[in-house]
Amino acid sequence: MQALTQEQREFAERAEDVAATFANNAYTWEGDLPWENLQTLADADLFCPSISEEYGGGGRSDLAAMLLTDAVGRVCPDTGWFTYMQCMVAPRAIDLFGSEEVKERYLPDVTAGEGHISIAISEPEAGSDVGSMSTTVTEEDGELVCNGEKTWVGGIPFSDVAVTWVRFPEGLGSVVLDLTDPGVEVVEEHTNMAGYSQTHFRIDDVPIPESHVLTRGEEGFRRQLVSLNWERLGSSILTAAWATAGLKTALSYAADREQFDQSIDDFQGIEWKLAEMYRQVETANAVVYNTAASSHGTDHAPPRLKTSVAKLHCSEMAERVVSEAVQIVGARAYQQGHPLEYLYRLTRSRRIAAGTDEIQKNTIARALKQEGVPAVSDR
Repeated sequence: MQALTQEQREFAERAEDVAATFANNAYTWEGDLPWENLQTLADADLFCPSISEEYGGGGRSDLAAMLLTDAVGRVCPDTGWFTYMQCMVAPRAIDLFGSEEVKERYLPDVTAGEGHISIAISEPEAGSDVGSMSTTVTEEDGELVCNGEKTWVGGIPFSDVAVTWVRFPEGLGSVVLDLTDPGVEVVEEHTNMAGYSQTHFRIDDVPIPESHVLTRGEEGFRRQLVSLNWERLGSSILTAAWATAGLKTALSYAADREQFDQSIDDFQGIEWKLAEMYRQVETANAVVYNTAASSHGTDHAPPRLKTSVAKLHCSEMAERVVSEAVQIVGARAYQQGHPLEYLYRLTRSRRIAAGTDEIQKNTIARALKQEGVPAVSDR
């Protein structure tokens, strides 16, 4: 990994200072959005660092968004998750591909920590197989009209719009869908393991203004797919931050807990666990930040192969590390309401969200078969 610049280091230090103030209300949100924390980040000019300055963002790089997610996620997992989602996912797509109208309409509330934008990709019959999406946008009487269904959509209780992946006659694309339109009907609400709502909704003849089209056709959608490499890296550093939170909790407990007249962190069995947990976390951080440093080309995004490796490695690592943290703390950590019990449920989601483990492995294998092992000069 390339060393952080002085400016990047100062940004990360400010993020850590503000994130430290979230410790008192961490692990208390119970499925709600931590609005006050997001607004605190916004007031400190930290939130949405990679969103354009004219819409209230910081105008920095996507690496800055990763640094922020890392700093916040280590202290408050929920705030880290929403930081990642609003800094690197749907609002970022609007910033990159949206018209001036949608940018001016939707981004300032997000960058102020007062708005939320969801992303809708999965369908009842199309999850990992994006090519099978059946939600369409067609032209009827000179207007664009959307029909279809989306499911497993997070953040709907907090959102008025969703960046929605659709199929145009000329190919895949994406639009900004107004969720308050009477043609949008909630079919079912699910509650996931971490206590957050995920929504299945139907779209029936909803008009889509031309200004709400983000990408349309092969070239535009290809650029959007490339931009997802940063989303995968955001997911990777988020899970690494959660694993770090689990390690810190276990380390603190082991130092305080005494058995057989000594603190349990003096037992070799616990020492080896802590050392292995740190090895895995540190390796994950190295993979993620090394991948971020490899961004190049006209799209200024890291390569798909590297981001798939990072996403897979971090998702699996976080579950292992947090599980070991539960093992060290023991029965207390297995009880509902304990931070590690919640953190374990939360980390499990990342092996599914933003591309499953299996999809990442498929991508890695295909890239290797097509291009071979990257050369030293490609590092």
